[in-house]
Amino acid sequence: MGGYGLGAMSSRTRDSFGTTQEGREFLRQRVARFGLFAAGVFGVAAAFRLGFSLFSHIEETALHPSMLWHFGCIVAFLGIWFLCRKPGSSTRYVRHVETGGLIAAGVAAMMMGASIPLIARPELIVIMCLTLGLVARAIYVPSSGRRTAMLAILIGVPLLITTYWSFRHAGTDFDALVEAGIVTTDRKTAAYGTTGFALMWWTLTTLVTWSASRVVYGLRRQVHEAEKLGQYTLGQKLGEGAMGVVFRANHAMLRRPTAVKLLHPHIASEVALKRFEREVQLTASLSHPNTVTIYDYGRTPDGLFYYAMELLDGATLEDVVHLSGRLPPARVIHLLDQAAGALSEAHDAGLIHRDIKPANIFVCRQGGELDVAKVLDFGLVKDLGMGEDANITQAGLVQGTPLYMSPEAMGAGDGVDQRSDLYSLGCVGYFLLTGTDVFRGDTIVDVCTQHMHAEPERPSERIGASLPEDLEALILACIAKAATARPPSAAALRERLAACADAGRWQAADAKTWWDEHGEAVRRRHPAADAAETASGPRETLVVDLAR
Repeated sequence: MGGYGLGAMSSRTRDSFGTTQEGREFLRQRVARFGLFAAGVFGVAAAFRLGFSLFSHIEETALHPSMLWHFGCIVAFLGIWFLCRKPGSSTRYVRHVETGGLIAAGVAAMMMGASIPLIARPELIVIMCLTLGLVARAIYVPSSGRRTAMLAILIGVPLLITTYWSFRHAGTDFDALVEAGIVTTDRKTAAYGTTGFALMWWTLTTLVTWSASRVVYGLRRQVHEAEKLGQYTLGQKLGEGAMGVVFRANHAMLRRPTAVKLLHPHIASEVALKRFEREVQLTASLSHPNTVTIYDYGRTPDGLFYYAMELLDGATLEDVVHLSGRLPPARVIHLLDQAAGALSEAHDAGLIHRDIKPANIFVCRQGGELDVAKVLDFGLVKDLGMGEDANITQAGLVQGTPLYMSPEAMGAGDGVDQRSDLYSLGCVGYFLLTGTDVFRGDTIVDVCTQHMHAEPERPSERIGASLPEDLEALILACIAKAATARPPSAAALRERLAACADAGRWQAADAKTWWDEHGEAVRRRHPAADAAETASGPRETLVVDLAR
C-alpha cells in the first residue's frame, strides 16, 4: 500500500504502533513471533551443545547446571510467545510481558554463565547469547531506539556485576587460569579487566541494537505514515471490487470512523479516473438515508483518486442469506422497500445504478436502528440526462453482474432505463426468499441466455413451500422479460410492497432477535468501527493535494 502514501512523517519517536486496534494487534503478533523465534535459536544452540559434548566426549549432559539454565532461557522466550499469542491484549500488557521475559532470559543466561568454568570465558558466552536475543528483538519488535537502549542497560548492569563478582570471588577456577598462564594478575585486577572487557562488548551490543531498532522502527513508521491518505488513516481492508479497494479509515481531525475507497493503481488511466470521479460526484448528489453517504473525495499528490464514505456496521444481503438462510417474507418486504426508496431518489435524478445485487445492498445497525438497508457502489451508474461519453462508459460494453442483469442490459444497453434496476431488485428479492439465484447455469452465457429467454421458476416451487401470493406475484412482475410488464417506477414498487399483507410485520423485536443471534458472525465478516481506535488514533496532520 506504499503507493497510496502521502504526507510528512512526524519526527517524534513516540511508539505509535500501540495506539490503534491494528497497531496493538501488530505489536502483539510481532512480540509473540520474537519470543518463538528466540526460543528456536536458543533451542538450536542447546542441541549443538549436547551434540558437541557427545561427540567430543566432554562430560556435559542435559542435567548439567549450565544446560538447565540454558533451557531456562528457552522457557522464558516461550513464555513471551505463550502469553502474547492470543488477540486482544493491551499494549501495556504486551510490553510488560516482553520486558519480563527478556529479564528472565537474561537472568537465566547469567546463571548459565556462572555454571561454566572461567577458563571457557563464560562472560563472552553470556554476552553472545544476550546479543542474539536483543538483535532478534530489534528485527521483530517495533520499538524506538530509546526503549531498546533502556532494555539493554537493564540487562547489562546485572551482567557486569555478575562478571565482576565471578572473577573477584572465584575459587579453584581462577587458580586454574593462573596455573595455565592465561591470567598473570591478582583476582581484583583480573575482575576489573574482565568486567571492562565485558563493558566494551556490551556497549557495542547496545549501540548496534539501538541503531537497528531505530532503522527498522523508522522504516515501519514510514510505511505506517504512508498508509495515511489525505485526512484519513487507512486501516483494515474491507473489500475489493472491479474498480477499487475499500479500507476502514479514521479521519485525522474528527476521529470519525470512515470507509475509504481507492482506485486500483494498475487501472489508473485517465478513462478509469473519469469513471471513478463521476461515480463519486453522482453518489454524493444523493441524500436518501438508504444510500451510502459520501463525505468527500479527492486525489493524492501522486494522482491517486479516492473518496471517503460512511463506515457501516453490518453485512451485505449476500452475507445475511449465507449466515441464516432465506429470509421471512416480512423482512424481505422491509429490506426491498428501503432499497427501492434509495433507487427512487436516484431515478428521479435521472440516474440508473446498473449493478443492483445482494453484495451491493448492505444491512446495518445505525442510529439505534436495526436492519437499515444501504445501497452501495454506484460504479456503473448511468446518467440519463447527460448523454454518455463513449470515452468513459465504453458504449456497447455489457456492464453489471450477469446473475442480476435485466435482459435489455445484456445487449448494447441503449434501451436500459430505471426499470432495469427494478429487474435487478426483483432478482435480489427472489434470492432473499429462496436463498438461490433466479437462474443457474454452468457458464455466464448460459445464465444470460436464461435471463433473456427462459421463464423463471416460481419462488414457492423453488423452495417447495407456500409464500404470500401478493409478494410472489410482485417479485415475478419485477423480473418480467418485458420492461413494460414491470412496475413503472421504484415509487410504484414501494406502493405495491406496502400493499402486501406482510408489510409492516417485521418489527424491531424481530430484528433484534436476528442480530443477537448472528451479530458476532456479522462482526467477523465486516468488523465495525472501534470507538477506542477512533478516540486514540494517530494525530499527525497530513498533506492533501488541494490544487486538484
